[in-house]
Amino acid sequence: MIGVTGYGGYIPRLRLGRMTIYQAAGWFAPATMAVAQGERSVCNWDEDSLSMAVEASRDCLVGLDRSTIDAVHLCSTTLPYADRQNAGILATALNLPKTAVTADFTGSLRAGTTGLLGALDGLAAGTKRAALVATADKREAKGAYFYEMWFGDGAAALLLGTEDVIAEFVGSYSVTYDLADHYRGTEKRFDYTWEERWVRDEGYTKIIPEAINGLLDKTGLAIGDFARIVYPCFFGREHQGIAKTVGATKDQVMGNLHQICGETGTAHPLVMFAKALQEAKPGDLILVASFGQGCDALAFRVTDAIADLPARMGVNGFLDRKRELDSYTKFATFRKTLDFDTGIRAEGGGQIAMTTLYRNRKMILGLVGGRCTACGTPQFPRARICVNPECGFVGDMEDYEFAERQGRVIMYTGDMLAISADPPAIYGIVQFDDGGRILADFTDCTLDEVSVGCPVHMSFRRRWVDEQRGYTGYFWKAVPQQQA
Repeated sequence: MIGVTGYGGYIPRLRLGRMTIYQAAGWFAPATMAVAQGERSVCNWDEDSLSMAVEASRDCLVGLDRSTIDAVHLCSTTLPYADRQNAGILATALNLPKTAVTADFTGSLRAGTTGLLGALDGLAAGTKRAALVATADKREAKGAYFYEMWFGDGAAALLLGTEDVIAEFVGSYSVTYDLADHYRGTEKRFDYTWEERWVRDEGYTKIIPEAINGLLDKTGLAIGDFARIVYPCFFGREHQGIAKTVGATKDQVMGNLHQICGETGTAHPLVMFAKALQEAKPGDLILVASFGQGCDALAFRVTDAIADLPARMGVNGFLDRKRELDSYTKFATFRKTLDFDTGIRAEGGGQIAMTTLYRNRKMILGLVGGRCTACGTPQFPRARICVNPECGFVGDMEDYEFAERQGRVIMYTGDMLAISADPPAIYGIVQFDDGGRILADFTDCTLDEVSVGCPVHMSFRRRWVDEQRGYTGYFWKAVPQQQA
């Protein structure tokens, strides 16, 4: 049996009400009032598709064995690097085996299910034992435009394998059409979009039903057999119309999440699928379809093993964990569609030494420190001298992963002079519960939400961007537990 052995999701904490967008930009584009209901998810200033993929993968891997993973597929149309394998950074941040085959899947909003099908093929062929498929998108849009309201940021991840399968893979069917409802040329920041009725009438309403009906014919299943049917379409009326076309009932079809997070691009089919798995019970059949220059439709049957899967945040947990972003100006600043003058203090930094990054990749990307082999004391960064004054051991230490360790704040400050896209810059010292300390930036919080003794967990974030050279640097930050 092959199929899903774990799932996870990630929706950024920040939410921007669409009416907030309209109130700021409606004077220029009054027609956007028609879609100004609900809210969309928004990346914090230090988040992007790669950081979200890491967080969704961490959620997916809760309580599961990472050592058997031998394939990592990262799927997105908004990856930070065009020529540096993003999946390799993901695997390093997760401290996965160096023998895992890594690959980026991009070029279409269908890339998430393409990566999923590739992983399933590897399992079926027997060339892979366990594969991680992570999807994420942080799609950009010009201000005062419908897509600024329709888009949302998010990620999902699936672990696939042959043991302890929680959702058995039943079959798939795919169709490919070069129907371009939008495109983004190389080195262009924003999509060029064609009129909406094109993608509605010739895209969603024709291509998705064709793939779903093809899946039914191929597997011998009937649409009524499925407990949950998920597919992307941010047009509410057309989303319901697709259900009628394939003969599904309203209760079978999962909502498109438009009102609570928006369309998360490449990630959206798997975000909805992960949500369906979080709510599923043994025996349920789930149909998941994607859309983007065609459609992939896949069927899964939930097994009894889902009851034994360790608890995780999942998509629902991250949807519930939210804070309102009540300023369109702050949103535009985070997205860099509005460029504030940060002054000469922001002129520091510069080129990263690739040699130093490589030699310290486990420490920087994986948050790996050391543990004394004599007394067991953890420390970060790793050193040859034990920090325990009662030990004093000198020699090699063993690797010790801090990323999944819980900690507490022992001192902190809010710095209005340090450069930050969301001042004040908040940082301090975190004491891990099992030993070890780190000086860390804090994120996803206000200064009032931090206190001495406050529990925190670590989160993989974008640390800085070298705009001149196109380099994005990542490290780990502390997030107050109350916001988790």
